[in-house]
Amino acid sequence: MFSLHIDAGRDWRGTQRQTMYTVLGLRTAGHRAALVGQPRSPLLQRMSEGLDLIPLDMRREIDLEAAWRLSRVIKQLAPDVVHAHDLDAAGITATALSIVSGETRPSFVLSQRRDTPLSRQSFSRWTYTQVDAAIASTSIIRDRMRADGLPRDKTHVIYDSVDADRVAHMPAANVHAELFLPTHAPIVGNIGSLVPDKGHRHFVDAAARVVKEVPDARFVIFGDGELRQSLHDQVHHAHLERHVYFAGFRANALELIKGCDLVAIASVREATCTTAMDAMAASKALVATAVGATPEIVADGETGFLVPPHDDRALAMRITLLLRNDTLRRRMEREAARRVRAHFSVERMVDAIAAVYERLVDTRRAADTANPVAPD
Repeated sequence: MFSLHIDAGRDWRGTQRQTMYTVLGLRTAGHRAALVGQPRSPLLQRMSEGLDLIPLDMRREIDLEAAWRLSRVIKQLAPDVVHAHDLDAAGITATALSIVSGETRPSFVLSQRRDTPLSRQSFSRWTYTQVDAAIASTSIIRDRMRADGLPRDKTHVIYDSVDADRVAHMPAANVHAELFLPTHAPIVGNIGSLVPDKGHRHFVDAAARVVKEVPDARFVIFGDGELRQSLHDQVHHAHLERHVYFAGFRANALELIKGCDLVAIASVREATCTTAMDAMAASKALVATAVGATPEIVADGETGFLVPPHDDRALAMRITLLLRNDTLRRRMEREAARRVRAHFSVERMVDAIAAVYERLVDTRRAADTANPVAPD
């Protein structure tokens, strides 16, 4: 099986990480997988060089020059499947495939990891009509894709993944020493960009409640973003400077999370909450808001607790419970590590994607056999 993967992202985000896992996972499983990505992008920089790594400047969803260049790549390589990993890549891929439509056209697969409605512009809708199979990272996104017009039999839910083995073997950083925190203070970690959707103001409000019950608790936020100053102001006005710390962006954030006692996620909106997967792979109990795909990832009462969004009181109650109950927290940590390996491993994701490819190729071969092309 030979698949060609298209990723139009210029930054390193969750989509690019999943694209990398997919390509490398398929190669490990014995399939050929080539990657088209933005020149000098973090994704291409993290991948090993070779003939199956192709830089292509892609500016937007409608980019005729990029589509023409991609059509030449498709004609030259003749893959069985072309897999677009974001909507900009999908638009360019659909256009490229229309250029090679007179040739043997590969199957077209789209992955989607956001639950935002499809653009109303006709080009976006046309792109959907060209898709042979669509992979949604959650059932919520699958339902959105169906509402936007993709047929039920073309949509599949395949959860994103985390490299559980890598995380498990990663050393836990000494958070107390690195951030100069009191030696025996319990630490609640939070990781994510400082943007409104991540609900950090509710995390800070919950911290104010928790420290009334657990005075030595410390709350550490790993990440940076547009709300940094307003969150600093909130902490200052609540007199929480000794309890809430902003660690900023850290390359070793997962190692630091492994050094925390538990993880709390206060998001008010999520698509695929890979942060929860990372925390579970790090064997951390979670308190998380029940938004987006989080209830599909966190088993409430088993790997952690789910609470309503915008509810700092409920968030604080569950954090306090886990800080006071070591036995419960340890049990949830073990179950979190087990669940992420059972349901969200890279191998499981890659096997499911390969099965979609195989069904498409088998269907196309059967159609070609039933309708052979007459010789000239």
